[in-house]
Order: sequence, then C-alpha cells, then structure tokens
Amino acid sequence: MEITIGGNRKVRRAYGFDEIALVPGRLTINPNEVDVSWNLAGKKYRIPIIAAAMDGVVDVKFAIAMGRLGGFAVLNLEGVQTRYKNPEEVLEKIAKQSPEKATELVQKVYKEPIKEDLIIERINQIKSSGVDCVVSAIPQRAQRFGAIAQDAGCDMFVVQSTVASLRHESSEYSILDYKKLLKKIKIPVIVGNCVTYDVAMDLMEAGAAGILVGIGPGAACTTRGVLGIGVPQVTATADTALARDKYFKKTKRYVPVITDGGMRTGGDICKAFASGADAVMIGSSLARAKEAPGRGYHWGMATPHYNLPRGTRIYVGTTGTLEEILLGPARVDDGSQNLIGALQTAMGSLGAKNIDQMHSVEIIIAPSIQTEGKLFQRAQRVGMGK
Repeated sequence: MEITIGGNRKVRRAYGFDEIALVPGRLTINPNEVDVSWNLAGKKYRIPIIAAAMDGVVDVKFAIAMGRLGGFAVLNLEGVQTRYKNPEEVLEKIAKQSPEKATELVQKVYKEPIKEDLIIERINQIKSSGVDCVVSAIPQRAQRFGAIAQDAGCDMFVVQSTVASLRHESSEYSILDYKKLLKKIKIPVIVGNCVTYDVAMDLMEAGAAGILVGIGPGAACTTRGVLGIGVPQVTATADTALARDKYFKKTKRYVPVITDGGMRTGGDICKAFASGADAVMIGSSLARAKEAPGRGYHWGMATPHYNLPRGTRIYVGTTGTLEEILLGPARVDDGSQNLIGALQTAMGSLGAKNIDQMHSVEIIIAPSIQTEGKLFQRAQRVGMGK
C-alpha cells in the first residue's frame, strides 16, 4: 500500500515482527510430528537455525556444539579467533571493559592483523570434530579467504556485508565480481545482506547458494541509527522470498532465504518462517549460552570499524546452555529458550507439517499483539513484559 508523505513523494508501508500475528487454521498437528528440517545446497540440517558470525557468539567450541545439535555456526574469519593465538585473553578484556570504553577497546583489538595460519588452524579444529565448518568474510577479502577456506576443507563460505549488491562502483579499490567468485569457489557460498526483491534476484542469478536477509535489525547493530537505512524484517523476508519463488519457477534451482537478525524470541522466529524464511540466523539469543565465548556480552560485526562503528557491545547475560536455548527444557518465561520447541508448537497449532507449509499460513496486522491483556506482565516485568 502506497502512502504519500508530502508533495508527490510516495512510500510503502513495511512491517516488523511486533506488528504481525499468525492465525491458526482448521487443521492442527501434533508438534512432535512436524518437520523443522531444511536443505541448503543439497545438505539437510535438522534445525533451521544458524549461529551468526560474531565473536561474542561463535568460536571453535561453539561451532562444534552447534553442529552436534543439528544446525551450524558461522566463524568470522576477520574476528579475534584469527587475529590472536589465544583469543580467550582478548575476549576476557572486552567483557571486563566499561560501557563507555568498550567500543574504543574493540577498535584497538581488531587492529591486530589477521593470520592465515590461524584461519587454517581454526578450520581444521572444527573439521576434526566431524561437524560442518562454515566461515565468513567481507567482500574485500572474499577471494583470498574463500580460496583458503575451500583448500582447508570448509563445507560452506559466507560473504557478508552491511549492504550486498551485485553492482558496485568505486574508483578507489578493486570491486568483487560476485559472478566470477561464485563460479570459482567450488563449495556453496551464502551471500548477504539484502532486503529487496531485486537484489535477492541478482544474487541468486549470480549463483549464490543462500541469501541472508536483514540490514540493521540485530540487537547489537546500530546501522539503522547511524546510517538511517534498513527494512523491517517481515517485509524484507517476504520480498526476498518472492524473488526465491520466482527464481525457482524459472530455473528449478531453490535458493534458501535466511532471515538474519531482529528475532528475540521463539515467536519472532515463527513469524520469520511465516514471512517466507527457510532458516534464520541469530546472534544475541545464542550469545546467552554458557558455551558462547562472549561471557554474556555481544557486539556487532561492524562495531570495530575504525572510522564509523555501526554496532555496540551489549550485555545479554548467560541464561542457560546452548541445548536449553535451542531444544529446551526452557527455564525462563520470556520465549528466549527452547526455540525449536516453540517452532514445532507453532507449526502444530497452525497446521503446518513442514517449513514450506509455514510459508502459507495466514498473517494479520496486529499492532496490539505484544500488549493486549499483558498489563500485569508489563507492570511486574515478567514474561512478555521484560
């Protein structure tokens, strides 16, 4: 629906997770009998949750734990794990720093050069455990690090930037040719981040194995405040999912849409799938795990930028094990644990047997969904009032 904001300037209304609700239909299913698995580049994963490539979330041990639970984690090849032989000391310093000095410290920490021997070492450590190894880099380092990752035996590679596009102009530096990169690298490559139909279609046509969707919704990200750009995740997911479906109809190649960021609870994750996601990438929820290296802290990938940080360090606390957060049993009342259990229960209530059927459930605009009847919860700061 177009709205005029003044003069002849027309804008389109977009929606986030807090503004919609999912409507049960005439069929319900036993939650234990729904299928939450998904496929990416010919591989099947038991759970449709990916751990974000952030230093407060993923290290080698966390990646192994995530893989053993049926998903996978993405290790940031430009983080502390590949800059320092002993990253534990660095992570401890970041956790102990005051809020006023945290960004300054993170900027200093990330000035240490990336070491290619550590990239290979971290990949080998993950691979030796028997789980899939997935790593990420920004476009400027994608060619070099992608080749290293492939040669070291990685299963997938992620090229991730604040805003991804197939067409980029610059007179100051060489430009990454996504088409050439995606043909050259023989392992599947996930590309992001985007929020529109056109860019998603461009990246799929270039050969991406998966598309990351989301600009600025993460809990530790300040892109929307610093740059003023982004699209709420419900609309962004639905728009890119439309590109996926049209691309599949034309080519018979299915490119999964992965909603990245903005999900705080199991309910948000369920809404992402209803909006069209095939999987979700989350950071802050998993940063709360005992296995997470951030010690209860979480910071965005753009936080260490030397000139214009677009992230901050936040305290999320440590609330349970990774297994409790993903698979339960939940020991908190706010929807931040047993995320897969929440998804299964929602799918059963909505009559969706699998992720594909979740794409077709009824969605309504419901701005009061977070507040209706929740006065006592808000007043007492429990449940949905936290």
